[in-house]
Amino acid sequence: MAHLLHIDSSLFSEASVSKEIARTFRQTWAAEHPGGLVTYRDLGAEPVPALTEAALFAAQTPEAERSPEQAAALRAREELVNEVLEADAYLLAVPMYNWGVAGTFKVWLDQILLVGTTAGGEVPPLSGRPATVVLSYGGGYFPGSPREGWDFVQPYLETVLGKAMGLDVTFVTAQLTLAERNPAMADLIPQSKELRAQAHEQAEVSARSLAARFAAA
Repeated sequence: MAHLLHIDSSLFSEASVSKEIARTFRQTWAAEHPGGLVTYRDLGAEPVPALTEAALFAAQTPEAERSPEQAAALRAREELVNEVLEADAYLLAVPMYNWGVAGTFKVWLDQILLVGTTAGGEVPPLSGRPATVVLSYGGGYFPGSPREGWDFVQPYLETVLGKAMGLDVTFVTAQLTLAERNPAMADLIPQSKELRAQAHEQAEVSARSLAARFAAA
């Protein structure tokens, strides 16, 4: 059975669209791939520590010469890296905050990106492993919208996950998620609901496709 690593990064415990859509993926995945192992991290509820100088240089320091700070930092980093290495597939839920990825998710990426271990090289170590990335945007950034070109989330993740890590990335996107909470966006509520419904459908399709991929392996 396949091992799925699921990472949520929203700051919200309840009113999170990215978590909501990721749950749809998980429910479909569980139905289509029963018995599969899932490792879950909620970075909003339990943020991982920021990458420090001690963690960065600990691996380059002989074990006997590491300070207690270096040893602790390296253990924390190795735990996160090992979760990535042990997984066969990834579900990453990432909201846009201030035109970029959630800070909690960026910190996690800083910890798990290791050249030669999880990224880099002509053929990255994780090359070909599937990743479904759920993106949620409070506003609209699609072609023709007033803020077209302001999306620095998907292009960034295409580079980091797709190019640097070599993952086979599928994006599931919901935009205009703030329409029902922002009076200035009230006229966009019907479009917002439609886009969210489409994202749930895409999540289901992605989960079924992933389950079929492992069933055929």
